[in-house]
Amino acid sequence: MTRKPVAAVLLGTACALALTACAVGPNYHRPPAPPSVVFKEGQGWKPAAPAQVANEQWWTIYDDPALTALEGQVEISNQNLKAAVANYYAAREAVTVTRGSFFPSIGLGADATRSHSGTGGVSLPSGIVQTGSGTRTLYDLSGNASWDLDIWGKIRREVESDVAKAQASAADVAAARLSAQATLAEDYFQLRAAEEELRLLKTSVQDYQVSLKIAQNQVNAGTTTLADVYSARTQLENTIAQENEVELSRAKFEHAIAVLVGKAPSELTLAQGEFTSTVPVVPTGVPSELLLRRPDVAAAERDLESADAQIGVAEAAWFPSLTLSGTFGYESSSLSHLIRASNQVWSFGPSAAETLFEGGAILGQIRENRALYDSAVATYRETVLTAFQQVEDDLATLDYLQTDYAQENEAVVDAERSETLTLNQYRAGTAAYSSVIVAQTARLSAQITALNVQSQRLVASADLVDAIGGGWNSAQLKTHDEGVTETLKSTVQ
Repeated sequence: MTRKPVAAVLLGTACALALTACAVGPNYHRPPAPPSVVFKEGQGWKPAAPAQVANEQWWTIYDDPALTALEGQVEISNQNLKAAVANYYAAREAVTVTRGSFFPSIGLGADATRSHSGTGGVSLPSGIVQTGSGTRTLYDLSGNASWDLDIWGKIRREVESDVAKAQASAADVAAARLSAQATLAEDYFQLRAAEEELRLLKTSVQDYQVSLKIAQNQVNAGTTTLADVYSARTQLENTIAQENEVELSRAKFEHAIAVLVGKAPSELTLAQGEFTSTVPVVPTGVPSELLLRRPDVAAAERDLESADAQIGVAEAAWFPSLTLSGTFGYESSSLSHLIRASNQVWSFGPSAAETLFEGGAILGQIRENRALYDSAVATYRETVLTAFQQVEDDLATLDYLQTDYAQENEAVVDAERSETLTLNQYRAGTAAYSSVIVAQTARLSAQITALNVQSQRLVASADLVDAIGGGWNSAQLKTHDEGVTETLKSTVQ
């Protein structure tokens, strides 16, 4: 058998070993999480206006064109989301970098060496000894290749780890997007609530101006004193000052929305809009669905998978490394005759290396990675528990606010009736003006309280959508087997 067939057989054998060997370290399995069968706060509770979140554009359940237009800009312009996307691209390219370790490293070199020797002769790199003295020039053109064979699966485990990190980064993008969308919706509802409060205050200012005029007329008629005028004027001025505070609040919400859509506050001006009276509460399903729908849960689970693969990377250090290397080229003292069969030089062969003593570094690395895995397990389970808590909190909030809103609306009706009766009594001279102020203050307070409760319901509704993951699903990420298998197939083909 000639040398070239022997080299081909060795190369083929090494390739077969590299592609069929088992990777050391534990294979990944998702650890059990502690979900319950049902949500505690969801039992026996029927949402007033349930709406199904069918896709990632979950804000369409509110049927608000202005909100829909703003949400569409989050994807394009939000800077935090852009940073998350850039991090995902970096994580994805890290897979490409690691995957490159599956392939041989090939290089090409050329050099010219001028040397001088005495009468004893000169030994060329090819092994040829040239006798005689003088100055000579040696030309060399060669290619070289080396291949670290992944016999023990170290590189495969590194690829698994990087694939999981990239998937976790993709889930982080989804989490950043959902968080920005939910925050924008919450700010938008509070902005509309501020506008509604301004309308209530402006109406009250008009009513208080009428009351002030009535008090002044009665003073002119001698049926009351200036004290009533001063009281009416004080109430009017306080309400105007309250208008200014609410205007400031609305301006801040508008500024926050501008930043969420990637604009400077000076670049965004929202027209006045209507404050919705419908809260489309989203059905939550069963707790186990959160493991699929929450992007932060998916990210924590992928981080756990990455930590699991790193154990195998560390354990691979116990085994010897095997490298195939070879060179092929030409050497000659004449540049014009360099590329000739007689000037060929080549070498090929395997090399193995094993660490005999490292002072416990490998064992320490394995223990460190196992501890990091345990930490990732705890983080994953804590993320799941936090997800359950957030949903339970939002369900309890919506349940409470739904009852509270009905009671506050009844209070508004009663306060308006009381105000009307008291004002009529004052006009008839049977009630003091202080009673009018009390009734008007109670009516405005009841209206603002009811408005705040409705605003809280809308905010809690958007927060619940965020808590259940919106319309996102972890199926959008490749599973462990799909991601790694696809990467390995593209590597070995």
